[in-house]
Amino acid sequence: QGQLEQSGGGSVQAGGSLRLSCTASVRTFDAYTMAWFRQAPGKEREFVSGISRSGTRPYYADSVKDRFTITRDNDKNTVWLQMDSLKPEDTATYYCAADPTINSGNENTRWYSLWGQGTQVTVSS
Repeated sequence: QGQLEQSGGGSVQAGGSLRLSCTASVRTFDAYTMAWFRQAPGKEREFVSGISRSGTRPYYADSVKDRFTITRDNDKNTVWLQMDSLKPEDTATYYCAADPTINSGNENTRWYSLWGQGTQVTVSS
C-alpha cells in the first residue's frame, strides 16, 4: 500500500524553529490526504495539522495555529511541517499520516491507513 518516511525534528529552545518532512512511497501521492499528529508521553495522539490533496486547504489545531505551517509538493511526494515559535508544550513524537479515502482536516487517527515512523521534537524552556 505504501510507506511514509519521516525526517527532521530534534531539540530546540523555546522560540526556535524546526522543520519536519514526510516522503511517501505511493503510486499516486496527490490522491492522499496528508496530516501530522503528535503524541506526548502519557497522552493520546492528537491532530496537529492536515492538508488537502491539492495542497490548497491547510488545517491546524488551535494550539499550533499561526505558529506551524503545513505544505506539500505532489511532484516530490513530500509534505512538510514548518514549526516556528516553538513552546515546551510542543514536545512530543510527531507522526506523518496519510489516507486516500478521507477528506482533509480529519482529526481522527483511526481513519488514516499509513503512518510514518515518528520523529521526536523536544523544546526546552
